[in-house]
Amino acid sequence: MISTLIADDEKLARDRIASFLRGIGDVEVVGQARNGVEAVKLIEETDPQLVLLDVQMPGLDGFDVLRSITKTPHVVFATAFDEYAIRAFEVHAADYLLKPISRGRLEQAIQRVRTRLSQHAPAPELRELIERLATPVPRFATQLPVHKGRQILILNVGDILWFEVRFRLVYAHADGMQYMTNFTLKELEDRLDPEVFFRAHKSRLVNLHRVKAIVPWFGGRFKLVMRDQASSEVELSRAQARVLRGRMKW
Repeated sequence: MISTLIADDEKLARDRIASFLRGIGDVEVVGQARNGVEAVKLIEETDPQLVLLDVQMPGLDGFDVLRSITKTPHVVFATAFDEYAIRAFEVHAADYLLKPISRGRLEQAIQRVRTRLSQHAPAPELRELIERLATPVPRFATQLPVHKGRQILILNVGDILWFEVRFRLVYAHADGMQYMTNFTLKELEDRLDPEVFFRAHKSRLVNLHRVKAIVPWFGGRFKLVMRDQASSEVELSRAQARVLRGRMKW
């Protein structure tokens, strides 16, 4: 039997989960916690193999619960917000359930735990888990407003090849066109994914996903050849060439 604790501050949610679990033959609900404080107490007392843990609870939230316990159960997170999903799987939480939880999705989560237990796989290190989950996920812009005459267009950032500064204005290059923006390069660096957009020069920010080639230029410098119809070239400064070489290992 998989000893299981349900921790959720919403009674309807606890009742729904408990009802679904009653239909699973090898699961035994050993307790239900109405808040984080009760969850800590019951986990310490019952030492369950599995905790179905709501992330958002008043007082002690799900992260605080994990920080407070000495036991190491497998954890399935439940929440109405999906921002934790990717981080939950990065640290190998048993599973992640988005509310309202369906019977089929819960059964899938139980099967994942069942497989881990049959393989004697240890539960993840909870300290690492909560540190990773409690770290905010950076959110980068996927679209940017640009100006074309009196129009304001919305460009997908993936379509922008590079940005450049000219006469104190920043222009975006896309689709063989250039568009004026209201951003500085520093503001764009803060808004855009640094794994994708690279400061090739003090006045240029390049989309590395749209670079076709790196070619030598004079004075130990290089140019980046872009993936557009014109094979446009963007200067890469000597200092930034060293940075990019270390990053891309060319």
